[in-house]
Order: sequence, then structure tokens, then C-alpha cells
Amino acid sequence: MQPHAPSALPSGRAAPCGELALVSSTGDSLGGCPTPRLSGLALGAVRSTPDPAPLSLPFLRSSCQQRLSYTILSDLALALIDGTVFEIVQGLLEIQHLTEKNLYNQRLKLHSEHRVLKQEMFHRHKEAQQSCKPHNLPVLKAAQQRELEAVEQRIREEQRLMDEKIVLELDQKVVDQQSTLEKAGVSGFYITTNPQELTLQINLLELIRKLQQKELQPEKAFP
Repeated sequence: MQPHAPSALPSGRAAPCGELALVSSTGDSLGGCPTPRLSGLALGAVRSTPDPAPLSLPFLRSSCQQRLSYTILSDLALALIDGTVFEIVQGLLEIQHLTEKNLYNQRLKLHSEHRVLKQEMFHRHKEAQQSCKPHNLPVLKAAQQRELEAVEQRIREEQRLMDEKIVLELDQKVVDQQSTLEKAGVSGFYITTNPQELTLQINLLELIRKLQQKELQPEKAFP
């Protein structure tokens, strides 16, 4: 639906477009109220090419143009006419942000609990060693080492379960986004895990956001 100390995302997972979530969570908030004039931008892009070949859209990266055919853009333009799709995408983005924040806080809480657990254990071990008779110290240290290994194993397992939970929740967000946009009649959106189709859906969402940004700042050229 990217780890930092600790991350809300499990290690080894790329964030968030594609695998985790379709709506980019790294860009600026969409904001603003869309107007029907936005559909004219999309229609203009469609009409600029008379055949169904892939179009050249200067405000999108070249990688985002690979599968945006005339038919897909034409259908998209029709879906954008009343501005509802922009409101839906904004809503999905806000839900995604809340989900990511909640998951981050959950993982942060688990990380803090593990840190406290180990600190308390080290404190107990130190006190036990200080009060232990010298001839019993090797036995005590061996027992403490076994406890440390058991605690570290528990921590690894709890972190693994948390990471799996995060992946499942973010994957579910992708499904929710796909289903919502499909029901809204946005061309190219349906529930799928096919990497190529996910890339196409991400590209379509990027196009939708670029069109809205162009409406909100019509005087500025696209980068």
C-alpha cells in the first residue's frame, strides 16, 4: 500500500507504490477541489494522437508512458469529467497515510517494549552476578546466556510476526484501492497482483495526480 529506526515497513520490502500501495505516499497531498476543466486536459492529451498507439505525455516520466494507450486515456478522460475521481484518490491517499502511521506506531511500540525487556534483563543479570559467590559465577553466567538467547529468539519471532502483519495490511490496502477505483469506473483498475498491471495502475494514478496539479497550478510547466 522505505526502514527508519524502527520502520513501519518490514525490512526487505520496497515502499509503497506497487508492492505496498498504489497511491504514492511520498508526494504532496492532492488537496484542492477538482473541476470539470481537468477532464479537458486529459481529453487534450487523447486528441493529440489520432491513432491508438502509446501517447507521449511530456509531464510524465518515460517509464509511465509505456502502456498508456489511446483507449485507456480516452476512458480515463471520461471518468474525470465531474472531478469525483480526484476526490476518491484524495480519500484513498488520506486512508493510506493513516494506515501507515498506525502501523508505524505499532512497530515503534513493539520496538520500545523489546528494548525495555532487554534492559530489565541486563539489570537483573548484573545484580545477580554482583551478589553471586565466585565459585557459582560460571553456572550463573551460563544460565543467563541461555535466558538472553531465549529472549532474543522471542524478540525476533515477535518482529517477524509484526512484519507479516504489516505486509498483509498494506497488501489489503492495495486491494481496497483497486476495488474502489474499479467501482468508480476508472479504466485499468481491478483487483490484481500482476506486476505489470500494478505498474500500469500506478502510472494511471500518477497521470491523475499530474492532471490535478496542472489544474491547481496552470501557469507552471511540468518538470
